[in-house]
Amino acid sequence: MQTIEEALTKLSHSKFRSSFYLTQKEKVYLIEKGIEVMRSHAADFVRERLAPANPVNDGKQTPMHGHPVFKAMHATACCCRGCLNKWYKVPKGKELTTAQQEKIVRLIIAWIEKQ
Repeated sequence: MQTIEEALTKLSHSKFRSSFYLTQKEKVYLIEKGIEVMRSHAADFVRERLAPANPVNDGKQTPMHGHPVFKAMHATACCCRGCLNKWYKVPKGKELTTAQQEKIVRLIIAWIEKQ
């Protein structure tokens, strides 16, 4: 099993994944809300958009813009079940465990903190 740092390093070698960054407006939002609010939002988004065995609109359920967590989800390949399967071998068609959801949230927050 890879560490968060190993995952972030691997993602940095992808032209697509490494093209994401937070805009100044998103950084201001992040500073205003704080990292704990971002962690809460990430947990909610993961639970609602990724955790179900067959998420609604899988592959299109995570917007590319509009919230720092959305951008982080794309940057970390945690945006849909297809990307989770490709990058982390998380099986499709099976509900994510609480532990899996927590790992995903930690990865998302680690990416945000590096920004």
